[in-house]
This record gives sequence, structure tokens and C-alpha cells, in this order.
Amino acid sequence: MPISQQDQLNLLKDILSNHQTDCCGSVSECEQLERLVKSLMVHPSLDQNAKAVLEEIYDYSQHGKNSTQLDNHIELHQQELSQWVNNINQFS
Repeated sequence: MPISQQDQLNLLKDILSNHQTDCCGSVSECEQLERLVKSLMVHPSLDQNAKAVLEEIYDYSQHGKNSTQLDNHIELHQQELSQWVNNINQFS
């Protein structure tokens, strides 16, 4: 059974928040972020601001899963992680 758009946004926020707080993560979390973003991008009600944020998160997760230093990648994006969570709160 598919999860609702709101549940997907909550899961997205949870993973991003964990990356920000813990300054570490896993390849599987990056892959989960990609799946969530792809699923959310197909919603016709999604506005352009939300799409732009989701594209940034997708790029972050792609670079993260391919990084040999994932924890460093996460540390370098601390400010963006915080901003993305704030943005998701505004359009969720």
C-alpha cells in the first residue's frame, strides 16, 4: 500500500533531520531520499518552489550515495539540510 504524500514528506524530513543532527548517514538512506523525491515529483499539485527543493535534495542524495566519504558530504551540507527541512515544513 503506497504511503500518502504527507507521510512521504514526513519521512523525507526525518531522514534529512537525522543527517543534520547526526552528521552521518548511510547509502541506503540516500537511496530512500531518491525514491521519495521521485515519488513526490509526480504529484500534479506540487508547486515550483517545492520542485526546486526536491531537485536539490535529489542531487544531494545522488552525490551522497556515490561519495566515498558520505559523512563528509553530509557535514558539508549542514546549512542546506536545515534549509530543506524548513522549506518542507512550509509546503507540507
